[in-house]
Amino acid sequence: MTIWNLGSINADHVYALPHIPAPGETLAARSLTQGLGGKGANMSVACARAGGKTKHIGAIGPDGAWMADRLRAYGVDTAAILTLPGPSGHAIIALDDRAENTIIVFPGTNRQIPPAHIDATLAGAAPGDLFLTQNETNHQPEAAFSARLRGLRVAYAAAPFDAGAVRAILPHADLLLLNEVEAEQLRQATGQGPADLGLSDVIVTLGARGSVWLQGGQEHRVPAPRVTPVDTTGAGDTFTGYVLAGLDEGRPMPDALALATRAAALKVTRPGAADAIPTRAEAEAFHP
Repeated sequence: MTIWNLGSINADHVYALPHIPAPGETLAARSLTQGLGGKGANMSVACARAGGKTKHIGAIGPDGAWMADRLRAYGVDTAAILTLPGPSGHAIIALDDRAENTIIVFPGTNRQIPPAHIDATLAGAAPGDLFLTQNETNHQPEAAFSARLRGLRVAYAAAPFDAGAVRAILPHADLLLLNEVEAEQLRQATGQGPADLGLSDVIVTLGARGSVWLQGGQEHRVPAPRVTPVDTTGAGDTFTGYVLAGLDEGRPMPDALALATRAAALKVTRPGAADAIPTRAEAEAFHP
């Protein structure tokens, strides 16, 4: 089985600060680090490090070759990553002493992926494979529709939240993943809560309180282990990737959620995004 991920690829520029700047405030950063990020890339790395056969569909600029190299080093198939004119996507991340962050994203080539490329890539998929996407690229609804036609199970991470994108993709989705802030945004935008959408599976992450899985009118809660966070960037993406990899290998949802929760908890104890995502062995051994 294969996980096909239409997702963003960003260079993350992380500035360590004593606190998040207020409007009009100027702060000197203690340090600057650069690493691989973007929700799509994070999820692909998490899928691959959890043991899933992962093919990334995306685009970088000429400045982004190092990001494709790093994805390959983590076990991601990068054959469907295009190099297009213009700058790659990047993110400016302010990280404070409490491990909270604010993020500014420049989409770059992430928003320039040709729909014909997506469709041609998915032509290589097989019924029963998984398709994953989020809101940092273009043509997600068309890709989800194409994936469903080919018999793939469609998972959608509704982040960063965009009401129009949610309305467009939900008719083609089987599994929705979102955090509790996004769940509230969904209610405000559509008048429906996560349990009212008619999807077979919905997962709402609750940060340090774990997650809740909604299926058939039933709620299944998964607590998170207590950890001291260092950097919460990419925690939700780590969780999503591990859930998808678990389902891809045939694990029951409760087992996939349990391992994903441990992986995300371990991730927040490390600085960085994709580069800090734990391996399967590390996640299985982590019992704080």
